[in-house]
Amino acid sequence: MDMGFLNPLLHRAGPWASVYMDTSAVAEDAVAVRELQARDACERLAETGADEATCRAVFDTLSGVTREDAGQAVFATDGEAVLRVPLSVPPPSPAPTSWAALPRIAPLLDYGEREPTCLVAFVDRRGADLQLRGTHGRPRPAGHVEGDQQWPIHRTGRADWSERHFQLAVENTWEQNAARIAETLAADAEASHAELLVLAGDPRQRRSVHERLPEPLREITVESEHGGRSAGTKDNRLDEDVERARGERARSRAEETLDRFRAGRSIAGDGIDAAEGLPALVDAAREHRISSLLVRPDGPDLHRDVWVGAEPDQVSVRKSDAQYLGATMPAAARADDALLRSAAANGAEVIALPAADGDPREVPVGGLGALLRWPFSDGNPGGGIRPGH
Repeated sequence: MDMGFLNPLLHRAGPWASVYMDTSAVAEDAVAVRELQARDACERLAETGADEATCRAVFDTLSGVTREDAGQAVFATDGEAVLRVPLSVPPPSPAPTSWAALPRIAPLLDYGEREPTCLVAFVDRRGADLQLRGTHGRPRPAGHVEGDQQWPIHRTGRADWSERHFQLAVENTWEQNAARIAETLAADAEASHAELLVLAGDPRQRRSVHERLPEPLREITVESEHGGRSAGTKDNRLDEDVERARGERARSRAEETLDRFRAGRSIAGDGIDAAEGLPALVDAAREHRISSLLVRPDGPDLHRDVWVGAEPDQVSVRKSDAQYLGATMPAAARADDALLRSAAANGAEVIALPAADGDPREVPVGGLGALLRWPFSDGNPGGGIRPGH
């Protein structure tokens, strides 16, 4: 999961109000229900110390939400609703709320968009329409590719020499258009950080496009037999194919990362390539060393307190260390929120792991772990604290 969308939250001092509200109601009184939910959430925020201006900002934002998603998360501070995030899973009722030093972002792993960002291409012999899915909201258009329209696109059934020559020119146009589509998809997939590409539409053309994709993109590309480019085309089976592919990609990505994590826990080569245990993770976060943050939802370390300042790299296990790092007024915060904030600020990906099933081999210990950008060279991360201790 790419956490870059959290950027508006990363460099502002708190305290922060965070609310996760179910907005999926479709009844005639849904608007009134959402207003009551928003009022109840703000009353509970006020009871925990939130100021009136911030509560008002939260209420105005939530009460004005239309039914577009399963839920909405709102993060506010200093009288301003700074960020609103659409949710893909309805949160419980009453709406979970938090008034804390950091925005309560960890529940986004439960209610937010967990599956990878997906680029969908509806292709035919003239070009392609692109759509982006999995960016915390409904699917949105991502542009078009228009192929060469100078040659007629359709072949004829005649068999004389001139017609065969004409048909060859038409097929060359198809191939040129496929190459143009593939080139555009490669650039757009990179720009959008898409982790999956789904090709739909004309069977011959989507295969031709598939064959012309760069190898890394071809490895994460699947084809769907459903859906097309024609105006008004809507096929729920395509939606099912896309969501199935996204779920499979998410599970595969989590398994790959967990395998790398298990291998990285042992000293090999230059040192240890993985970290676990809160002291080691905090040190790695402060040094911008985390490449992938692994989060298992039932781990006890998630709700342990660490000390934080206004900046993402001002995080420590001890209050005195936070002051040494420049945090003039360090505050206690949940470890999961502090590490997720650091991951978002430093471009680290976040991998949400399934809950442990009781197997003692399940890792990471404590529910939090990391793959590192460069290893702990002495095999002793955290200034004398070994991973998991």
